[in-house]
Amino acid sequence: MSVLLELGETGDIVIDLLVDFAPKACENFLKLCKMKYYNFSPIYSVQKNFSFQTGDPIGPDSTDTDGGTSIWGLLDGPSKRFFTPEFHPKLKHTERGTVSMATAPGNNPDERVSGSQFIITIGDELDFLDGKAAIFGKVVEGFDALEKINNAFCDNKGRPLKDIRIRHTIVLEDPFKDPKGLVEPTESPVPTKAQLATVRIGEDEDINENEDPEDAEKKRREREARAQALTLEMVGDLPFADVKPPENVLFVCKLNPVTQDEDLHLIFSRFGTILSCEVIRDKRTGDSLQYAFIEFEDQKACEQAYFKMQGVLIDDHRIHVDFSQSRNDDSIGKGTMGTALTTGAVETWTTFLMSRMFGKTNTPKKGMTGIKIVETRVTIRAKNGTEGKIQSEVEAVGGITGIEVGRGTRTGEAEAQDDIMIVTGMTDEGQEHIIIIGIV
Repeated sequence: MSVLLELGETGDIVIDLLVDFAPKACENFLKLCKMKYYNFSPIYSVQKNFSFQTGDPIGPDSTDTDGGTSIWGLLDGPSKRFFTPEFHPKLKHTERGTVSMATAPGNNPDERVSGSQFIITIGDELDFLDGKAAIFGKVVEGFDALEKINNAFCDNKGRPLKDIRIRHTIVLEDPFKDPKGLVEPTESPVPTKAQLATVRIGEDEDINENEDPEDAEKKRREREARAQALTLEMVGDLPFADVKPPENVLFVCKLNPVTQDEDLHLIFSRFGTILSCEVIRDKRTGDSLQYAFIEFEDQKACEQAYFKMQGVLIDDHRIHVDFSQSRNDDSIGKGTMGTALTTGAVETWTTFLMSRMFGKTNTPKKGMTGIKIVETRVTIRAKNGTEGKIQSEVEAVGGITGIEVGRGTRTGEAEAQDDIMIVTGMTDEGQEHIIIIGIV
């Protein structure tokens, strides 16, 4: 009966469970691992050559933490948050790699209770823990990972300055029957907002004591921006944290409601050939939402328009131009969508994708009699494998047998499947757009 803990760059740890001596504690640990409860849990309370602790999904430094719960509390509610672990007289903290449940006094003075937190020793002959922590397993592989944790730079509370977390838990063997209500997740859950807020220095970043304070502050802000982007991805305000719009597309906002597509096309065409120019409108009333997307054939033309048209008066309104909805000072020309994107902006981006793939509303394409926006699910997959979903509204009208998507280096294809049509488009940056359209 074993469990594999993946700790990212720190390494992997394999724990053998002592089910004959501590069946209750082993069952609790196995089922929490099976539920992916420990995913993204930080390592904390590191005491050199003694022990470290983990198992609180958020960590003790956060005000959002409840300290963790047992599998029965997770399934049946707070009244069963704690359980009474076994203290077998033959089990002692004599060896490095001993795994035991952290305990606290219960309602009965002679009783100690546990939840989800557990301790792994990184020293020998630690009889101080006997009777205080309930042993249920031992490390059989991954002592190099224990050594890295033992030597980690920590604050005065024993929290590593460079993040060390349980990335995944893999149950290698489980002899226990699943309790009622346990449903194993099909995939690992994404970190919660509270968990992301506790990130310090990422495991892929180096600690440099001689680093210039200005550079350190810049990196800190970048880390904070990435964390915010992940948060927006989880709540649905970003399709995925690393989303990037095409580099030849200019975003224009603060427009006068009377400004038309043709007006912008005429004004911006002096910088280069324009492939598309569209003022985004309310899909019910048709009124201008006072922003637009302009796609240039050439990226340099887009950059020139950005530098020349910032703050220019058009129809008595001083416009704002950008490469996307949000940008920091270092992203000029990179086309990096920033972290201040709202749900409305996601809808806008979807509308832009739709206009690029299908043309304007009700414009016939190959094998199509018309299209109008009603409902759509858009999945965008990035090159790093992450993906996100955008929701909008689209309805295809007529008998659809195929469609031509995009122009230039953008290509796509479609196929009809009963009452849906799947349309895919691949950009020259390697991003794939998949739109599922209901056929009526």
